[in-house]
Amino acid sequence: MNPVTRAVPCGIGHYLPERVVENAEFEASLDTSDEWIRTRTGIERRHFAAPSETTTDLALAAARRALEDGGFGPDDIDAIVLATSTPTSTFPSTATQVQAGLGMRRGFAFDVQAVCAGFIFGMASAHAMIVSGQARRVMVIGAETFSRILDWSDRATCVLFGDGAGALILEAQEGTGGPEDRGILGIDLHSDGTYRGLLYVDGGVSSTQTAGFLRMQGPELFKHAVVKLAETADAALARAGLESGAVDWVVPHQANLRIIRSTAQKLGVPMERVVVTVQDHGNTSAASIPLAMSVARADGRIRKGQLVLAEGIGGGLAWGAVALRW
Repeated sequence: MNPVTRAVPCGIGHYLPERVVENAEFEASLDTSDEWIRTRTGIERRHFAAPSETTTDLALAAARRALEDGGFGPDDIDAIVLATSTPTSTFPSTATQVQAGLGMRRGFAFDVQAVCAGFIFGMASAHAMIVSGQARRVMVIGAETFSRILDWSDRATCVLFGDGAGALILEAQEGTGGPEDRGILGIDLHSDGTYRGLLYVDGGVSSTQTAGFLRMQGPELFKHAVVKLAETADAALARAGLESGAVDWVVPHQANLRIIRSTAQKLGVPMERVVVTVQDHGNTSAASIPLAMSVARADGRIRKGQLVLAEGIGGGLAWGAVALRW
């Protein structure tokens, strides 16, 4: 096989706000209970940003940890791709604010918006830039402060989400072109705007001049999620020339434990090989996959040479998967 350029993971980190909100806290203001939330979602707690904390702050903390993990300085990074649906400002991008916070005076930075699938789309963008020669080293960040767009009177949504950030550095390295290479091996992306009404925010700069609140049709979204996640995961593996039996770890979007279990069953992957953090983080949208990756890397589960399958679905609907060898 001819040598090819691969986008190889070489540094990862995450950050969670200090405030931890247990399920029981919602019992005082909502007709809900810890048991109700756990049974239906698997969530036990989540983190909420302090009033003074922004998405930029969370992303910056995760970015610094990823740099430290990889042994890099800010100017070793050529580009930052930041996935978020809760940007610090309408503009400039949160990515450029992170760039400034790191003291990175070269390269470029921009945001991507694909809601809970944002980190997958961000990885795809970074991969394209690396294999085309546009950049050698790209930091992909998922960062959210979803607590700022929740309707605290809606028990069906406000108990589900949390805040956090994760950052992954991808670097150009030479591979053989085979599935045994390290780095991103297969990508599959989709969207279908006709499903907008299943998960959306009822505000916006152009429409209402407000941030708005998150709205969701949970049961219908669940049905789409399981089918589409399993299909896109299989497709990403097929592009890599691999099957689900080769996967060491599935790192799914952490939305709901029932979705995670159902998708794993469809893929034929036992739960022992699925990274689950939803119980501690809730749904952190674009941050959930890098958060889970970082936790599993830090505790020794994800190791060099292992095949990792990441998949996510979010508002749009937008969904996709990435197969990579660590």
